[in-house]
Formats: sequence, structure tokens, C-alpha cells
Amino acid sequence: MRIRSRILISATALFLAGSTGFAADIIEGPTADYCRTVGTSNLVLTDNTVDLTKQVVKLMDESVAVANSPEWIHSSRPVFVWASEAKVACGMAYGYLKTNYKDEDTLNKCECFHDRMVEYMN
Repeated sequence: MRIRSRILISATALFLAGSTGFAADIIEGPTADYCRTVGTSNLVLTDNTVDLTKQVVKLMDESVAVANSPEWIHSSRPVFVWASEAKVACGMAYGYLKTNYKDEDTLNKCECFHDRMVEYMN
């Protein structure tokens, strides 16, 4: 009888854990528009690959400098978070550009996250 009780309790727990009550709420919840300051980025609109690469490297270098700055690491503003996101996105965009691929998603994120970083610095 003890084994049946444990099985019943385990099955009930699994059933309740597998219900979509909370998971659906999280998935269907509102998404934040982190890039409200940027639609299609100027980076995506840049046709010259050499100029585009220079711009991406500039944004990446600025983001790395901010992410390594104790002033922003210890700040209560989210500058460090956006700098970290920007350096990753810009690094990925730069990596794609090195293979002669213009990835619009990473370019948009690079500019967006850099803009957010600068927005919180001021």
C-alpha cells in the first residue's frame, strides 16, 4: 500500500508541475522593448563594408571600455549591463563581418545596446 501511495503522490506532483498555469503566464507576458530608441539601425543601412566594420569596432571598443570601468561596474545605474550586452553583440557582428556576412540582427542589437548604454550614462 505504501508504494501505491508514493506513486499516486508522485504522479499528482508531476501532473501539477506539468500544468501550464504559470509557464503560459511567463511566455505570454508583455515583452520589454529594449530598443525603443532604435528601429532598423544605421549600421544595417551602411552599405560600405569597410565603413561598417569601423563603426562596429568603434562601438565595441567603447562598450568594452565602459564594461571594464570601475566607475560603471559599481554604479547603481544599468550602464555596466548594457555595456556588457553591447560588447557581446558588437563582437558577434564584427565576427560576422570578418567572414563577409552582414548579420542584421546582431548589427541592430549592437547599436541598440550601445545606445542604451549611452542613454544610462547621461
